[in-house]
Amino acid sequence: MQGDFFTHTINMTGNRLYKYEKLCSRSAIDKIFKEGYTIFAYPLRASFIIKDSENGYNDARFLITVPKKKLRHAVDRVQMRRRIREAYRLSRSLILPALDENGKSIEIAFIYLSDSLKSYQSIETKIADLLNNIASAIANTKPQDDAPTSI
Repeated sequence: MQGDFFTHTINMTGNRLYKYEKLCSRSAIDKIFKEGYTIFAYPLRASFIIKDSENGYNDARFLITVPKKKLRHAVDRVQMRRRIREAYRLSRSLILPALDENGKSIEIAFIYLSDSLKSYQSIETKIADLLNNIASAIANTKPQDDAPTSI
């Protein structure tokens, strides 16, 4: 039953964020921060891992972190998280074609770095910059099957 749901929702078009796009696995999150690549576009940092796609689905999973040490008030953290999520939702189409072309999937963690609230427009441009850089990194990855073999 669950396989039918994934097949149905992945083929849907639109900008909706689905639950399966949220990165929740603690082991996957730990792996991103230990082994992943990191790029900066102040006030955001993106850590990510590019993987071969599993089950033929080329998907992007993400998480957003706004540290309490940076923004002390929960209202401010929630507001920044919503701004980042909305900017990602509208801009994720920048990386999806690169994932499809290369047969990859990606897990991304967005970390907010500033001590103050930023406008939605500044967050949107920085997310677009990060996603363009990630798309170029996806395009530069080499398939695992083409690894040279020793003779």
